[in-house]
Amino acid sequence: MQDGNQRKTTVNNWSESVRGGRFATPFSEEELGVPFGLPSRLTRLADLPWNGCYEMQLASEKKSKHTLRSYRTATKQFLTTVLPGELPPSWDALQNISVNEIARWVDPNNGRLDLWVQSISHLASATINARLASVSHLLNWVGHRVPDWVTRPQKGRSLPKTLTHREVERLKEACATSENPFANVVVTIFLDTGMRVSELCALDRSSVDLDDLSATVREGKGGKDRLVLFTESTVDAIEAYSRVREQIISRHVPSDTHRDALILNRRGRRLTPRAVQKLMDVLADASDIPRSKLSPHTLRHNFATGLLENGVDLVSIQRLLGHANISTTRVYLEIGDQSLREIYHRAQRGRHEIE
Repeated sequence: MQDGNQRKTTVNNWSESVRGGRFATPFSEEELGVPFGLPSRLTRLADLPWNGCYEMQLASEKKSKHTLRSYRTATKQFLTTVLPGELPPSWDALQNISVNEIARWVDPNNGRLDLWVQSISHLASATINARLASVSHLLNWVGHRVPDWVTRPQKGRSLPKTLTHREVERLKEACATSENPFANVVVTIFLDTGMRVSELCALDRSSVDLDDLSATVREGKGGKDRLVLFTESTVDAIEAYSRVREQIISRHVPSDTHRDALILNRRGRRLTPRAVQKLMDVLADASDIPRSKLSPHTLRHNFATGLLENGVDLVSIQRLLGHANISTTRVYLEIGDQSLREIYHRAQRGRHEIE
């Protein structure tokens, strides 16, 4: 009980220090001549702990688990950036200050944003952009505008990595001889449906209709449901794995959280993206493919380029991939040299056969 009282006193003292300006906020309202006020939607929340209110805002936007994790990581790093002369606050203390206080703490005019942006300048462009998006969301929520000097680095545009037809064949052979019980079904589903790894891991048996050769992906990227289609080989792989699944369940009864998962690991638990990537590394070694080249997303790219090579229109590919914007799908129009070479030789073989 004493520890709890001490912690509460510490948080209160720290909070009072923020109000009193002891933590070096260089620009006050008086000096700027511009009074600060929260957006009207936050007025009633002004004295409540900001973290709980912000989490409710994120929940209402139905962001994915990956996005939420990214937002929380970047936000924590930004908020714990200290200015010269400030006492480093604990994260627990920061989470308990009010909405009104956090709005002053993140004010772009006080220099905290500058220091934080400098601290991440060594990271890759994609990482910097993701973290800037996270912090921009928080700033906008409390009524601040992201300054014009905050610019996002341009990402170098690269073509999607895909496997050659020979590499795909070697990968399938490695799956057929693998001791991993879910190797073949995982790779087959990726190649036949273009599913994201998060969607496959979350896929339930109740969402799969083998008779209709389809499955419904529940709350995929962007919180949207979408239909994915199967081939006969997809169904064969799922049915073959179902027998293995029954053996797994007989040894390790799944909990309610994992019971309906389409694919279970050896311990009767739902697959995780990390486990799938480990599988990719093992299969890459077995099929003589560089590990850096084989990933769930590589197989998703193979699915897309395969459709394009066979004449499927871009809008249909967009729907099958679950892209919100067709500009994301257009990248597949820029076919790499290896794919172009294979298309050319296949077309030439077909022409000579006709002649």
